[in-house]
Amino acid sequence: MPGGQYQVASARLHHSLYSLTDSSDAGPEDEETDNLTPLEKLTRDMCKDEQTIKELIIGRRIGFYKVRGEIGYGTFSRVKLAFHALTRDKVALKILDRTRLDAEAQRLLSREISSMEALHHPNVIRLYEVVETPRRLHLVLEYAGGGDLHSRICNEGKLSDNASKITFAQILSAIKYMHSINIIHRDLKAENVLFTIDGCVKVADFGFSTQVSNRNNALDTFCGSPPYAAPELFRDESYLGPPVDVWAMGVLLFFMVTGTMPFRAETMGKLRRCVIEGNYTIPPWVPGPCQRLIKGILRLVPSERYAIDQMLGCDWLLPVEFSWSFLPSDSMTTLQSLMVSENASLEEEVEEVRSSLEKLGFTGEHLQNNQLKDSRSPVTGVYRILLHHTQKKKGCDSPPVVRGMVRDPKREGLRAYRGLRHTSKFCVLS
Repeated sequence: MPGGQYQVASARLHHSLYSLTDSSDAGPEDEETDNLTPLEKLTRDMCKDEQTIKELIIGRRIGFYKVRGEIGYGTFSRVKLAFHALTRDKVALKILDRTRLDAEAQRLLSREISSMEALHHPNVIRLYEVVETPRRLHLVLEYAGGGDLHSRICNEGKLSDNASKITFAQILSAIKYMHSINIIHRDLKAENVLFTIDGCVKVADFGFSTQVSNRNNALDTFCGSPPYAAPELFRDESYLGPPVDVWAMGVLLFFMVTGTMPFRAETMGKLRRCVIEGNYTIPPWVPGPCQRLIKGILRLVPSERYAIDQMLGCDWLLPVEFSWSFLPSDSMTTLQSLMVSENASLEEEVEEVRSSLEKLGFTGEHLQNNQLKDSRSPVTGVYRILLHHTQKKKGCDSPPVVRGMVRDPKREGLRAYRGLRHTSKFCVLS
């Protein structure tokens, strides 16, 4: 039944449409409510308060979220700012009209949700919850709040060398993680690179993403924005996913350090020819190590493009240091850890989240009845928001820093080796 995802008690009890609590023993209207928990007050208002019910009917409230103004839009969606009624956190609400989605759009939406369910990384936008109504589907996403890379460069010009390093390193970190679990983004562009208020980068919009069983699986769908598309896409060939994402990162890097796109043309035909032939020019004032990185990425043959590990280890990015340690990929996939924590490294986080849930009014029974592997539960939404709070306090959303001096014995040794003059007839270096 609609709203059934909000029910957790047994079927013999009477429930309101949105209630997380049993309402069969409700007392008189003038019963003292000062001792109600925030959750009990909210569910009571959603059942009995005329203003709250009106907001639910007209779409000013969606589940536990208060909806505010529009902050963006896409081909099939609108994005609005919203607040969680219990935690007071800002979220981005991506709203899709289900009646307007054809079979292909529904397939892409299913992939988007599936990809985001699998992704838990500091530089990837988080999916907190999915709220369904008869006509609409709402993706409750992390709110970045700092704008997108495209708008920043269009308004302020190219990024400084250090800002480019910090931004690009975070994009690399996100894509490296995605590829490690066989998820291909396929729509990397400056509009899909978001910033938090604190400057942390968040890769967003997984509408064209796909998860493959093996990274060597060939794909055949043209996806993404033409100015970021790799040559093999324009040739209508089957292609491997990772090199296509790598090419798009090369275009992003060029855009960051120059403020212009590497491939520009008045028509699609001319753009296609420009990309296939690899016609671009790097301004001479771009630092040499960055130029070498761009050239290593924007290679026409996919197998010759830099691998992500090569990019992370290049001279240009060597001074960049991350302040957080990588989170386990399964740390948010279930609520089971709230009941019995078997992972000692997560015990402190789990205890803090459990304490916060109890203060809001969530009981052990709520958790037992909402141990879901997907996001279609308001308990899951609150849990993920609170978990994100805890992880942010530990620095997982802190941007990396650029150190002034970098000492890497292995790299210095390699440089020294390259500088040697070899005279042996068995060892000739050019």
